Amino acid sequence: MTATATAAASGANATERFKSDKLAGAAGTPPERVDLLAREVLDAVHATIRRHKVTYAEYNALKAWLISVGEDGEWPLFLDVWVEHVVEEVATEHREGNKGTIEGPYYVPGAPERGAHGSVPMREGEPGTPLTWTGQVTSTDGTAPAGAKIELWHADADGFYSQFAPGIPEWNLRASFTVDAEGRFEIHTVRPAPYQIPTDGACGKLIAAAGWHAWRPAHLHVKVSAPGHELLTAQLYFPGDEHNDDDIASAVKPELMLSPRPVDGGETVEYGFVLDPERS
Repeated sequence: MTATATAAASGANATERFKSDKLAGAAGTPPERVDLLAREVLDAVHATIRRHKVTYAEYNALKAWLISVGEDGEWPLFLDVWVEHVVEEVATEHREGNKGTIEGPYYVPGAPERGAHGSVPMREGEPGTPLTWTGQVTSTDGTAPAGAKIELWHADADGFYSQFAPGIPEWNLRASFTVDAEGRFEIHTVRPAPYQIPTDGACGKLIAAAGWHAWRPAHLHVKVSAPGHELLTAQLYFPGDEHNDDDIASAVKPELMLSPRPVDGGETVEYGFVLDPERS
């Protein structure tokens, strides 16, 4: 049952997924960059300690919390929620096409292919308002790049992601769509619900201690790719969500807001993507 999902289990799954999918990409970072970044991060920590006269009791509380983050397997969650949005902002500031945002810890490559028009895999009676999403993928010059693909994933109505929480079919609410010759697509899914990030682990302890909330607004995750173009990673949001303005992950951007319209017991929305050519 999904009700037995825990932060520790989700965190451990996210950590293992990171190790298998992305750790190799970090190899080869030049030593001078490691030296520069590590020194400046530590300098910022030192400056905070001096500015606020941090006590040994506060230092030991931080130390205990950092240990628990590792024990709970929550480093991917912590970094993706509170740090990644700035990395994404810097990495994509040159782009002329669509704005992106954070990936988050729950992406899984290899989702089932559904063509240019199809539905994401879901359980019979999957909770959520039916959502039909249409759009077009183009390049910055207005042409439709051949072979463009949209990978879509999102949480279920309980805020859980398949492959990171128990009791959910492997590819539930995850699919890939290859656009047609004009770059167009039509996707059928259900509107996701807002949810809280896991709060039963170390990240939850920080949230409680600081008096923060743990909510993320409802969102669809996407990766949009095409040969010869930069990969776009984004999340798409829904108007009226009470946490669009105070997302715990600071990932909401005005350009990523959808405009759904009611239709026949569900909703329809049109939203397309403009991809930047790869830089030489």
